[in-house]
Amino acid sequence: MAQRKLVLYVIACGGCPAAELPALVEHAQGEGWTVCVVTTPSGTKFADAERLSELTGYPARNDYKRPEDPDVLPLPDVFAVVPATFNTTSKWAQKISDTLALGLPNEALGLGLPVVAVPWPNVALARHPSFISSVTLLRELGVTVILDPERLPAPNSGAPGAASFPWDELRKELHDMRLSLDN
Repeated sequence: MAQRKLVLYVIACGGCPAAELPALVEHAQGEGWTVCVVTTPSGTKFADAERLSELTGYPARNDYKRPEDPDVLPLPDVFAVVPATFNTTSKWAQKISDTLALGLPNEALGLGLPVVAVPWPNVALARHPSFISSVTLLRELGVTVILDPERLPAPNSGAPGAASFPWDELRKELHDMRLSLDN
């Protein structure tokens, strides 16, 4: 029996890992996902919207549509917020929906859809008390959070250096979510 095409929304924030999203999209498609990409306004500086649109067959959106306009994206089954910046993680935990990239995961929580987030602040911001509280709250709300403070970039480093984005852990989590939804 063929697996149903589940829809994965990748929400990309303004961080260096967003430049590597084409590889994640290709991997997810190989696992049977239909993938749509939405970016924060700052995410547009890092994610290659044209390339992501070519890969997915859908526009990489970064803003709300007008209510009377048809939605060009299929309805989502799962969300991956990757990379999730300090700003997005903090605003999301406070239920702020001032961008499409925040509104969609907030709606996902309200609909009970599976969400995985990979926060990617620098080490100093990851130690900020409000960030720690935000991550805790998102987990309490049911978000699967992949976060290893030992792998985060240093402040003002410019380049990732010793930082190591957890792509393998994210791919495994998406694989497990896919299996769960197929059963």
